[in-house]
Amino acid sequence: MLKKLALLFLLSMALVVAAAWYVYDDFEKSLHQPLPLDAQQVISVPAGSSFQQVMRRFEASGWIKNADLLRLYTRMHPQITAIRAGEYAIDPGSSLLDVIDKMNRGDVVRYYFTLIEGYTFKQLLAGLAADERIESTLAESSEAEIMAMLGAETAQPAEGMFLAETYQFQRGAKDIDILRRAHNDLTVFLEQEWQARDESLPYDNAYEALIMASIIEKETGVPDERSRIAGVFVRRLNIGMRLQTDPTVIYGMGDRYKGRIRRSDLQQPSPWNTYTIDGLPPTPIALVGREAIVAALNPLEGDELYFVARGDGTHHFSRSLREHNNAVNRYQRNRRSDYRSSPTTGSE
Repeated sequence: MLKKLALLFLLSMALVVAAAWYVYDDFEKSLHQPLPLDAQQVISVPAGSSFQQVMRRFEASGWIKNADLLRLYTRMHPQITAIRAGEYAIDPGSSLLDVIDKMNRGDVVRYYFTLIEGYTFKQLLAGLAADERIESTLAESSEAEIMAMLGAETAQPAEGMFLAETYQFQRGAKDIDILRRAHNDLTVFLEQEWQARDESLPYDNAYEALIMASIIEKETGVPDERSRIAGVFVRRLNIGMRLQTDPTVIYGMGDRYKGRIRRSDLQQPSPWNTYTIDGLPPTPIALVGREAIVAALNPLEGDELYFVARGDGTHHFSRSLREHNNAVNRYQRNRRSDYRSSPTTGSE
């Protein structure tokens, strides 16, 4: 009799274990099944969220069939609970394990912010403040305070001190962090190019080369013209001729500039007006990209001393003042209705 009871008990236990294994196996298979999604969803995992908190959200969404079995599953596979905060894009066809794996790897949604060549620091700050994906922390900070946060030298002007490039970030990134990356990239690249320079160039330091790069950036967006324009300006510096470049006048005018330069503006002294000062202005006048820095430190050889905008975004270069005046008469006196001095933000 006892043997029969023991056999019956063992049989019952086997059935229970088999049933439990069947349920668990069915649950584990469900973890690999596609989630009920018709379109991509972006989910947010706030900093400090636990694995169980996130799973409860998934359960409420119908993504988890049995939360108790999931807890059992995590005891057998504890490594999957190490999720990271951030935004995650979940595509149709993804399984729950695919989502968990993505959160384990921190494969978050990436966004991009572009620092535009030719923009001023003021425009850069406005762009950062307007991007709702970026946390704004600098609204009450002065330029000097911002540069101090970046570890810059005392009284280092912010203008031009950030590399015009596209930067990747996660939602919630701080504006100061993006500026720090752009400032560091500018510092590293400028120093790298400065060390490889021709020492005969008329710059006392890398900062002066950056100033020149900013003028080149504002003068043209045509790649083939950058080193040619650099050559014109370097030759002018070498012979003591004023640069006489309109973008420096515009920068010095600040908010007074309304889209047009008058003769009186060219004669109005300012630290940046290269019609009234010798040499380079005291600071850069805009953000620069790598190409402008390379051009400033690798000017094209030649004998051209002048250039004027043609009106299609390119420039006519001249060796003599007579040739230049003829080009001015040709391209500037009777401007076309679609006239533009540069393809981007520069001006002649």
